Amino acid sequence: MELFGIALTTLALFVSFGFMVGVLFGFFGMGGSFLVTPALLVMGYDTSVAVGSGMAFVFGTAVIATLKHRDLGQVDYKLGALMVLGTTVGIEVGSMLVYYLEDLGLAGSVIGVTYVFLLGAIGLFVTYNALTSGESDDGGGGHHEGADQEIDPDDIPDVAKKIQSYRVPPMMTLSGGIQVSLWMILGVAFATGLLSGFLGVGGGFIRMPALFYLIGVPVPIAVGTDLFEIVISGGVGSYIYGMEGGVNLSIVAPLLAGSALGARIGSAATSIVNEDDIKIYFGLMLLGGSIAVAFRQAAGPLGMPVLETVAFALIMLSALLVSGAVIYSTITTMRKRSSATAPSAD
Repeated sequence: MELFGIALTTLALFVSFGFMVGVLFGFFGMGGSFLVTPALLVMGYDTSVAVGSGMAFVFGTAVIATLKHRDLGQVDYKLGALMVLGTTVGIEVGSMLVYYLEDLGLAGSVIGVTYVFLLGAIGLFVTYNALTSGESDDGGGGHHEGADQEIDPDDIPDVAKKIQSYRVPPMMTLSGGIQVSLWMILGVAFATGLLSGFLGVGGGFIRMPALFYLIGVPVPIAVGTDLFEIVISGGVGSYIYGMEGGVNLSIVAPLLAGSALGARIGSAATSIVNEDDIKIYFGLMLLGGSIAVAFRQAAGPLGMPVLETVAFALIMLSALLVSGAVIYSTITTMRKRSSATAPSAD
């Protein structure tokens, strides 16, 4: 009876955790391996099982979220395919750099410090940019272009405008009529892949802002296209780990049961929540992750393993708060819209 209670508690924990991660995944196009793999490691699973099961969960959740974004017209398949091509080459070069640093005995410290600073820098930049741009916004709900709608040039970041100005043929026409050189797209994809391969992460927290700030794709489409890429990379990774017995279905199944609903809610929220709010939540999520990874990196040198537990708690707390904020913003925005459209009583 006691074993049954423990099993039921574990099942409920996995389903709840899957729901929370699903919301983040559908909303940001990232957060799966960033959260699930460390959680499974803390729970005592072998590294190969934690990574493999985490990747299988990411793949399944990405499929669910991508289908919802597709229904909303927020997936640019052409851009996604080009990004996969450039990212794959970048990951290979990044992994070669890791092996080189391992030979020098510097891999662990260099990668850890890079990860902390990169997470923190992107988080600060995205949050600051969203807050400053939001000051001049009317707050009436962001721009939620579908793939077939023209994009207001004022919504495109200055860096993206500069990149789009390099008219090096062949030119590619993307969602919303954006025209970018194929070489610029591949260059951005290679750079994000290089960082992804070097840091050993899925790279969603790099790709999503890169698609918006460097290529000029609207945030909802950047999220949907990033998820489309994760479907491909996650599928390949899941297959490889599955062949080696690294995918534990008793972990993956309850996680997916929770994320099936969470991912659809998170994906739908991108067409409801103000675009600047999406960027603020994304930035805060990365800042929380940066602090957590810093604690984890300090645990070894300081001889304080308790810091690893603190790091895990910080990651979970930030994920819980941000996913809760996403749901709260979605509900309040829908209420405002319904009250604004409701006929007034005579």
